[in-house]
Amino acid sequence: MAGCGSGVCCCCCPRCCGERESRTPEELTILGETHEEEDEILPRKDYEKAQRYEAVKWVMVFAIGVCTGLVGLFVDFFVRLFTQLKFRVVQSSVEECTEKGCLALSLLELLGFNLTFVFLASLLVLIQPVAAGSGIPEIKCYLNGVKVPGVVRLRTVVCKAMGVLFSVAGGLFVGKEGPMIHSGAVVGAGLPQFQSISLRKIQFNFPYFRSDRDKRDFVSAGAAAGVAAAFGAPIGGTLFSLEEGSSFWNQGLTWKVLFCSMAATFTLNFFRSGIQFGSWGSFQLPGLLNFGEFKCSESDKKCHLWTAVDLGFFILMGIVGGLLGATFNCLNKRLAKYRMRNVHPKPKLVRVLESLLVSLTTTVVVFVASMVLGECRQMSSTSQNGNDTLSLQEDVNSSIKTFFCPNETYNDMATLFFNPQESAILQLFHQDGTFSPVTLSLFFLLYFLLSCWTYGISVPSGLFVPSLLCGAAFGRLVANLLKSYIGLDHIYSGTFALIGAAAFLGGVVRMTISLTVILIESTNEITYGLPIMITLMVAKWTGDFFNKGIYDIHVNLRGVPLLEWETEVEMDKLRASDIMEPNLTYVYPHTRIQSLVSILRTTVHHAFPVVTENRGNEREFMKGNQLISNNIKFKKSSILTRAGEQRKRSQSMKSYPSSELRNMCDEHIATEEPPEKEDLLQQMLERRYTPYPNLYPDQSPSEEWTMEERFRPLTFHGLILRSQLVTLLVRGVCYSESQSSASQPRLSHAEMSEDYPRYPDIHDLDLTLLNPRMIVDVTPYMNPSPFAVSPNTHVSQVFNLFRTMGLRHLPVVNAVGEIVGIITRHNLTHEFLQARLRQHYQTI
Repeated sequence: MAGCGSGVCCCCCPRCCGERESRTPEELTILGETHEEEDEILPRKDYEKAQRYEAVKWVMVFAIGVCTGLVGLFVDFFVRLFTQLKFRVVQSSVEECTEKGCLALSLLELLGFNLTFVFLASLLVLIQPVAAGSGIPEIKCYLNGVKVPGVVRLRTVVCKAMGVLFSVAGGLFVGKEGPMIHSGAVVGAGLPQFQSISLRKIQFNFPYFRSDRDKRDFVSAGAAAGVAAAFGAPIGGTLFSLEEGSSFWNQGLTWKVLFCSMAATFTLNFFRSGIQFGSWGSFQLPGLLNFGEFKCSESDKKCHLWTAVDLGFFILMGIVGGLLGATFNCLNKRLAKYRMRNVHPKPKLVRVLESLLVSLTTTVVVFVASMVLGECRQMSSTSQNGNDTLSLQEDVNSSIKTFFCPNETYNDMATLFFNPQESAILQLFHQDGTFSPVTLSLFFLLYFLLSCWTYGISVPSGLFVPSLLCGAAFGRLVANLLKSYIGLDHIYSGTFALIGAAAFLGGVVRMTISLTVILIESTNEITYGLPIMITLMVAKWTGDFFNKGIYDIHVNLRGVPLLEWETEVEMDKLRASDIMEPNLTYVYPHTRIQSLVSILRTTVHHAFPVVTENRGNEREFMKGNQLISNNIKFKKSSILTRAGEQRKRSQSMKSYPSSELRNMCDEHIATEEPPEKEDLLQQMLERRYTPYPNLYPDQSPSEEWTMEERFRPLTFHGLILRSQLVTLLVRGVCYSESQSSASQPRLSHAEMSEDYPRYPDIHDLDLTLLNPRMIVDVTPYMNPSPFAVSPNTHVSQVFNLFRTMGLRHLPVVNAVGEIVGIITRHNLTHEFLQARLRQHYQTI
C-alpha cells in the first residue's frame, strides 16, 4: 500500500478519484485539497505586505489622535494661563478703583491686554491667511474633494493653534473648539507623510500613504479627533466627520476614525486631569468644554429635568432658535460680502486694524455693561448632596463677580461678561441663583451682535462656544419667564438653557446627527437625547426655510464647488450628455514631448483622456510614421473581443468544454480594408485629415477646421493625471522615433509618487535638455479603467457616483467606446445644473 504513493486514493476509491480529477482548481482550493507544489492564489509576501500596511495605518491613526489631544492641551493650557493672568490683574484693579474712582484705569488695563493678544493673533493670520476663521468650511471642502491651497500645511496648524489662544485670551467672542477641528485635520494630513514643505530638510523614507484617498481618510480621522478633544465626544466626532465631511466612507474607516477620536479624548483627559488636579490617570476632564452634571436640587421635590409637557416648549424654542440662527447667518453673510469688497482688496494692515477695532469695541461694551447694566442677585447655597454636584456648584459660585454689590450678592451681568466663556456657560446651566430677565435680554442682544461681527475677521475663531453661550442665555430667559409669569415651578432652568443653546447652535450651523450626540456626550445625560434631537431638527428645518448654514454660506462665498449629498428630483430630467464638456483636451498613447509641454502649459486641467482616433484607412497611415504606427498598434492591442479573450484563455487552460469551441478559438479571420481612392499624403498636407494634431504644435486645432475635424471620433483608453505627465517629463521617460517603445525607461510606483503631494509646476521646469521630438509612452502609467458613464445616464446617477466615490473626472463614453465628453465637479454644482435645466426647458 505504501508503494502506491499518491495513487492510494484511486486504488481504494476510483469514484472519489474521478470526482477529484473532474473538480476545478477553485473547488479544490475551497475543499483544501490543492497540491503543495501549486501556486498560491495570493502570494504570502503580498499578504504580509497588506497586513503590514494595515497595521501601520492603525498606528498612524492612534498617533494622530494623541497629537491632536496634545494640540488641544497646548491651546487650553495657555488660554487658561493668559485669561487668569488678565482677569486677576483687571479684577484687582476694579476692586481698588471702585473706592478710589479710577475705573478708567482698569478699562485701559483691560484694553492693553486684549488689544495686545488680538494684535498677535492677527499677525499670525498675516503669516498664513488660511488660518483665519474656524477652518471648518475649508475642511469640509477638502473632504468633499476640493483642494484648498495651504489648508493642511504645518505652518497653518502652528498659526492656527497659537492664533486661537491669543484671540480667545484677547476677549473676543470666539471659541477654540472650531479651530481644534481644523488643527486635528492638519495633523491627520501631515503626520502620515513624514515630511513638510515648511521643514524641507527633515525628510524620512516613509513609503506608505502616498495617495489622495489615504490622505483624505487621515484628514477625516483628524477632524473627528478635533471634535472629540474639544467636547470630550468621540462618538460625536466620528459622526461629525461622516455628516459634515467625507464623501467616501466604509466600515473600516469608521473603526479607525472612532479609535482616533478615543485616543484624542483620553490623551487630553489624562494630561488635563493630571495638570489641574494632580491626579494622573483619573480622567476627570474629558474635553475642553464640559457641561457638568445636570441634577435637580434635593431640596426641590417638584423639580424634574424635563417632562412631556416641556417638549412643546422645546419645539417652540427650536423654531425661535432656527429664526435667530437664520438672522445671524444673514447678517454675517452681509458682513462677509462687505469685507470681500472693501477690506480684503486693501493692504493687509487694514485687516489687522479691523480686528483691533472689533477688540476695542468688545472690550468697552463688556466693561461698561458689567459695571453699569448688571443687577445684584442673591447667591445660592451649596447644600446639595453628592460630592460631584457639590464640587460643581462650588466651581460655579467661585466664578461669580461681586462688582458694586453687597455681601451675599453678585453682579449677574459681570458674572457672564467678566469670565471665560466656558465659565459663563456653566453659570447659565447650573447657577441656582436667578439672572434678571433684563440682564439676560441685554446679554443675549449684545453677544448676538458682537459675535456676528467678530466671526469673519482676520483671527482664528470658532463659533461653537459663542453660539452655545448666546443660546444658553436665550434658554435661561425662557425658563425665567415661564417660572415668573406662567407659574411653572417644576421646570429646571439648566435644561432650558441647554435646549436654548442647542436651538441657537442648530439654527446657525444646521447640524443634526453629530450635534445631538456631541451635546449628549457633553452632558453625560442620555435622557436629554429626545429633546435635543427634536429641538435640533426643528431649528434646522426652520432655518433652512430662509438660508443655508453658516459654513455652507462661507463656502459659497469663496466660490468653492461643494457637492451636496444628493441632487434635486427635477434634475433627473437632465442626462450626462446635457451637462458634460464636449470640448476635450486629450493626449495620445504615444505623444511627443513638445506636444505634452504645450498641453500642460496652456491648460490647467488635472487629468487628460488618453485616446486614439477612429479611421478606416489606418493601415495606410501606419506606413512611414513610427509614432502614428505605435498609436494605432496600441489601439488594436487594447480592443477586447470575445474571440480574442477566449483565445487568450485557451493558451493557459489544458482542456476545453468542446472541440467546436477549440476550433472556433483557433480560427483567425483576417479582414482586408478597401484601398483609399484619394492620395492620403495630399489629404494630410491639406490638413483635412490630420491624424494627430497634438503631435505638431504649430498645426494644433485651428479656426479653419470644420466641426467634424475639431470633434473627430476618439476611442477612449484611459485617464492620465497632470502630475504623472510632469513626473515623466522631469525624469526624462521617453524614447526616440527610431527606437522601440520598449526601450523607454520604466518608473516604479514609489518613483512616480516620490514628490507627492507637491509635484513640480510645469512652468517652473527647465526642459531645455529634452529633445522635443522624443516620444513618451504614457500607457504604463495611465488608469486604463476609470469610472465612466453613458451619455444617457441620469444626472442623479452621475452625481451619486461622483460624490460617493470621491471622483474628480468622469468620462462620458458612448456605446462603441468613443469618449464624447467629460464631467468635472464644476458640471455638478447647483448653479450649473440650474442653468442647464433652464436651457433644457427652453429647448422643449
